[in-house]
Amino acid sequence: MDLLQFARGPALTWASAIFVCGMLWRLSGILLLKRKPDYSEARHTGTWLGALKLIVSRSWPRREFIRHTFLGEALGYVFHIGLGIVVFAFAPHILFFKALTGLEWPHLPNGVVYFSGAVTIAALLVVLIRRLTHPVLRLLSNFDDYFSWFVTITPVLTGLLAAAHLGARYETLLAVHILSVALLLVWFPFGKLMHATLIFISRGTTGALFERKGAAT
Repeated sequence: MDLLQFARGPALTWASAIFVCGMLWRLSGILLLKRKPDYSEARHTGTWLGALKLIVSRSWPRREFIRHTFLGEALGYVFHIGLGIVVFAFAPHILFFKALTGLEWPHLPNGVVYFSGAVTIAALLVVLIRRLTHPVLRLLSNFDDYFSWFVTITPVLTGLLAAAHLGARYETLLAVHILSVALLLVWFPFGKLMHATLIFISRGTTGALFERKGAAT
């Protein structure tokens, strides 16, 4: 079995299985936590509306803090949107999702996807430099932060190299790209990348509690 067959076969299969099991384990561990009963009288009953409102409102910093947090927020939006375009708007990726789920949707031109990938890499490099040079961020950072950054940027970088046929044979570049995706899938449920899912649960839960108590958000 050559490297590409291994990447497409056992590596991706096992990585997907670990990803699904890890996600179920993490989510069930949170959603099945025993909650203390709340005996206070509810001020409002539309808790779902409160959950949605807090998810939206906390997606951008308050006006008082925006001057100090604008760069970090902007970088976050740039590389998250870029990643979304690369993952969900590239024709070969859509074909992969179709084979997996039967669902498909229109794709963007390759040039747009390649540009988004390049912008995503640039933004992630700035994120790393900022983390290494900012005294507070450097103090707060640990292995999880740096490894999560690595497993995020590697699939984008290897994907661009494979698309450009740059650095090695295409089959080798494609195999390395798929293996980097497999590594991302394995790490996702157990590292800080899980925030991509938990952020909506935590904000929604907080918003629902605030709405029930009639607290301002």
